[in-house]
Amino acid sequence: MACVRGIVRPWAGARPACAARPPPSLARPLSASVPALHGHVHTPKAGEEVHITFVTKEGERVEIEAAEGDNLLDLAQANDLDMEGACGGSCACSTCHVVVESDHYDAMEEPDDDENDMLDLAFGLTETSRLGCQVRVSRALDGLVVSLPQMTRNLQASDFAKR
Repeated sequence: MACVRGIVRPWAGARPACAARPPPSLARPLSASVPALHGHVHTPKAGEEVHITFVTKEGERVEIEAAEGDNLLDLAQANDLDMEGACGGSCACSTCHVVVESDHYDAMEEPDDDENDMLDLAFGLTETSRLGCQVRVSRALDGLVVSLPQMTRNLQASDFAKR
């Protein structure tokens, strides 16, 4: 077995020297080897809450009180909302895609090139699409409303296997 870009693959014939023993961090699934960028949700101090509303795939509105510095992926997962975050929040997939519905899109920092590249893979991309792992909560986002799309695209190594 050898590890290529975090995916363990069998080698046909002789194994290259580098494949003899992959580093332990690469022998695990990608989501386990890449730590979440932010990792957990903070408890907001009284009077310092930022109010975020998620609209689920079913149309249910879930209002959450967030602390500055949290990201939308961690908030959604901490509140049992259906947002996958397959890459662990490392901006390497589009499974935490959200659509900003409120007027807060312009108050957010511009998406960087990595985020834009991943957004190109998102299902149902809109002009106000963002990746939840990349949107950090700030006071300027108080009242933010985001919708979870009906579907996500989770491209896995098995999707590219020869058939």
